Amino acid sequence: MLKEFKEFAMKGNVIDLAIGVVIGAAFGRIVDSLVADIIMPIFGAIGGLDFSNYFFGLNSAVTSPILSEARKQGAVFAYGSFVTAAINFLIIAAALFLVVKGINRVKRDQKAAAAEPAAPPQDVVLLGEIRDLLKQKNA
Repeated sequence: MLKEFKEFAMKGNVIDLAIGVVIGAAFGRIVDSLVADIIMPIFGAIGGLDFSNYFFGLNSAVTSPILSEARKQGAVFAYGSFVTAAINFLIIAAALFLVVKGINRVKRDQKAAAAEPAAPPQDVVLLGEIRDLLKQKNA
């Protein structure tokens, strides 16, 4: 059983999947930082929007206007965090769309190049000309 598991784990697809998961997690952290540290502050500077502190308390004990302190006081409905997560998702989806679109373009170009018939070698062309000349002479 251990031998079978080792064979399964060492197959290319499993290793590729593991690498994809690790890279995807790292990409997610990069996008989180992009949204939290670059995009949201720009929205905040332009329109006074700071989604991170958009919430309302679910009980009367929550009085703080700052989300981290309000969570300590009680249950909160932090819809600003959801908006930030939705923006993260849209950025990741757009980036993946562009990557897949680029990969599809490369594959399409490779198929088109492979579909074009290759020019016959020079010796084959010469032999064909000789054959045609011999047919003309014998006719």
